[in-house]
Parts: sequence; C-alpha cells; structure tokens
Amino acid sequence: MIQNVDQVSATEAALEFIGMLVKKHGPVMFHQSGGCCDGSSPMCFAQGEFLLGDQDRLLGSLGGMPFYMSAPQFEYWKHTHLIIDVVPGRGGMFSLDGSEGLRFLTRSEVFSDEELAWLKENKKI
Repeated sequence: MIQNVDQVSATEAALEFIGMLVKKHGPVMFHQSGGCCDGSSPMCFAQGEFLLGDQDRLLGSLGGMPFYMSAPQFEYWKHTHLIIDVVPGRGGMFSLDGSEGLRFLTRSEVFSDEELAWLKENKKI
C-alpha cells in the first residue's frame, strides 16, 4: 500500500546544485515556467523575488526549497511526477542557474493507477 506520493522530486545532481545556489544566494524557490520567455524550464529564484499569485500551487519541495506551478498548467501535468534534474547549459535569463554553466531540466513520469488513486484520495489532484 502506498504511504505517500511526491508530485515533484530532484535528482542527486540537482540537489547538490540547489545546495550550491542556496550557499551563494540564500534560500531559493522554484516555479515551473509555462513556456514564455524561458521555455518550460523550472525557474529558480531567491525566495521572495518571484511574486506568487492566487493561481500558483505548491507541489512540494526540493532540498527544503518550495516548488510551485500555476494551477492552469498543473491541470495538464497533474498525472505526472516531475523530476528536476540538472544538465550542462545556460538556464533561463531570470533564473539563478542562468550563469552557472548548468541548468535545471524537468523530466516526467506518468503516475501509476495506484499512485493516482492515492493522490485523488488525499486531495492532491
């Protein structure tokens, strides 16, 4: 029986990179970009530098740092587990990873029927 289903998680490499960004900038937060200026990358900001709206939804945390997504975008992604990874390249121009030579990347896996049932039962979707 499933005890808990995370909607977002991070690879070990991403967690190490988050730790480095926190040491450099202090506490951070993430918001999954909807695809405008910076594609659909997870954007990393110093906490408080990105204004959350009424439609933003907390999906979980990565290394203790909150991860948000807009409610309309969540409707498209609610059947998937988001896995935040880090790869070589330049991050979004507004994201803290933009000049570090690495960038965050969202990978995803579709939830199993059992995981979806748990999420529905626990009012996560």
